[in-house]
Amino acid sequence: MSKNVSVAPTAQLDVITVGRVSVDLYAQQVGASFLEPQTFMKSVGGSPTNVAVAAARYGLKAAVITAVGDDDLGRYVISQLSRWNVDTEFIGSTPGTQTPVVLAALDPPEDPKITFYRHNAPDTSIIPTPDMDSAVSNARVFWISAGALTHGSTADAVQLWAKHRARLKHTIIDLDYRPTLWESKFAAREKVRQALTHCTVAVGNRAECDMAVGESDPDKAADMLLALGIQLAVVKMGGGGVLLATESDRVRIDPVSVDLVCGLGAGDAFGGALVFGLFSQWSLSEIGQFANAAGAHVVGQLSCADAMPTQPQVRQIMQVNSRGLAESTT
Repeated sequence: MSKNVSVAPTAQLDVITVGRVSVDLYAQQVGASFLEPQTFMKSVGGSPTNVAVAAARYGLKAAVITAVGDDDLGRYVISQLSRWNVDTEFIGSTPGTQTPVVLAALDPPEDPKITFYRHNAPDTSIIPTPDMDSAVSNARVFWISAGALTHGSTADAVQLWAKHRARLKHTIIDLDYRPTLWESKFAAREKVRQALTHCTVAVGNRAECDMAVGESDPDKAADMLLALGIQLAVVKMGGGGVLLATESDRVRIDPVSVDLVCGLGAGDAFGGALVFGLFSQWSLSEIGQFANAAGAHVVGQLSCADAMPTQPQVRQIMQVNSRGLAESTT
């Protein structure tokens, strides 16, 4: 894998993520299936890449370890990430491969249909370098996407990096389960359970918790994750809000009211906001409220990376939602 050359060596990173990257094409016709005429809008995608963008929006020094094809789409990805202040030092450009493409149809908008075009995806064949090893070891946050554990040299590298960090605060695993990328749910569970033994924070929705620990009930799933040595378990419950649990504290955050446009990317915005909340040493309640509002902002947009909010935008949603709650109780 050839490596994109950055302008200067990477200093200690606030957050470094690893895993998928793509160019996402979003259908603009609400309710239209892939069988119907559609027009598409282009953006950068891939869950861990989106999380890096979200973290950078809050002023954190963020980087992503991934790879693109040696093509115009790959150059587009690197250009956009640089524009968004994401360090691109560890984004490889792999000759003979194509940058993955994802198509999304708003059918329905809350759960869009997704088609992956990831044949020989370069982000599955990352070869670790000493600079990568050092960056991961020293980063204040290492964000693992479970999708990076599927196969290839990337999966091996991620497991090794997690093991070397040995539950260093904060080593976060996003349970990020895309069934089409795995042979089976049980194959995913085996790889994820291995990584969980080295992480401090786990984040996932009910289906992802079921994949990881065989339990979709939020409290039971949190209990099982904590029993595995996780220090903070975050269970996203969709319309039911979010549960954040530690050994000594447990809070539920109500969902945020928003006009839904596209359900994609909300979890990634949530992840970047979670990282910012951990950096800011907020309480579980403060972290949950901020992260929920960040996710709500993206739900109201038609893209992922382009739509990641700034802190003032998140605060505005929190203020409006709080006012709405107050009015509804009077």
